[in-house]
Amino acid sequence: MDADDRFMWMALDLARQGRGRTSPNPMVGAVIVQGSEVVGTGFHQAAGSPHAEIIALNKAGEKARGATLYLNLEPCNHHGRTGPCTEAIIKAGIDRVVAAMQDPNPTVTGNGLARLAEAGVKVKQGVLEDKARQLNEAFVKLYTTGLPFVSVKVAMSLDGKIGTITGDSQWITGEKARQFVHRLRDHTDVIMVGIETVLKDNPRLTARVEGDGGKDPVRVIVDSSARLPLDARVIESSSPAPTILAVTGQAPSEKCRALEEKGVEVIILPAYNGRVDLTALMKKLAEREISAVLVEGGGTLNYSLIDQGLVDKLFIFIAPLIIGGRGSPTAFAGSGIESLSKAWSVNNIEMKQFDQDLLLIGYPESGR
Repeated sequence: MDADDRFMWMALDLARQGRGRTSPNPMVGAVIVQGSEVVGTGFHQAAGSPHAEIIALNKAGEKARGATLYLNLEPCNHHGRTGPCTEAIIKAGIDRVVAAMQDPNPTVTGNGLARLAEAGVKVKQGVLEDKARQLNEAFVKLYTTGLPFVSVKVAMSLDGKIGTITGDSQWITGEKARQFVHRLRDHTDVIMVGIETVLKDNPRLTARVEGDGGKDPVRVIVDSSARLPLDARVIESSSPAPTILAVTGQAPSEKCRALEEKGVEVIILPAYNGRVDLTALMKKLAEREISAVLVEGGGTLNYSLIDQGLVDKLFIFIAPLIIGGRGSPTAFAGSGIESLSKAWSVNNIEMKQFDQDLLLIGYPESGR
């Protein structure tokens, strides 16, 4: 591994420390190297707080002059909540900047690196770019497509069931797997379920993380007819996270008003095949700068999302159980496909193990 790769790995590791706290901003880590000595490091901790470059420059002080700065993302060159990092880099006397990737925002792509080069700073781009893109995959998706990055999490038995014939599904996986899911919630902007999941399980949809307690995501419930009970735990819980109900025009206005009086935000969306238009819902979330959505729904919602090309990533937990039952629910219900040639393949699979439970992580791609 050469020096550029080694220090970029360090920048990526630093960036990960901001996971779940920087949205709608990306995760960014910065490493300043003088000769072979690391003289300053930093990572972006939260939207509105100092950028990674500024933290690292402040730590390096005069040692930044003539040094190399490693960043997993091109530095900003515009005024936002903070000033442009490019000007601070130039003023500090940085000699060389190595960036893993350009900013995916089409209005700013390349501007930061171009400004540095214009000022005489040596620039290199593309070191570990694939790793940097994967780290900020939600940020990249939002700014290149105008839609949030959607992950679907399911927990199923070895025979593909997510519950018994009576609907019993708590708990298919063990405690360690469930703790991982709460960390996933802590790292996302939105947790989304369908109304059937709420009616069956009455969940709180919060992030209960050991230690720091976690950050609760916004709760979004897809509920075409506004069937959400007024005493549901997603409404009554003490969580500060808002609850959004996505309905269609067929939802009774009196029920919607009653839910709003309980603090629920009701958004009316167009219908698609009689249900909430999920693409319209995703666009509405993107307008709020929501970049990451975690879906923990049932088979109907899961299939509708993947059938409409809205699923970017899968987290599939497999427990060492056999449930059986022709009528037992599956992770992806819906109409299904007619031939295997039209099936979704799952690529770039990563596997983890939590006691006896397996987790497969991958990216679906339609054969259609």
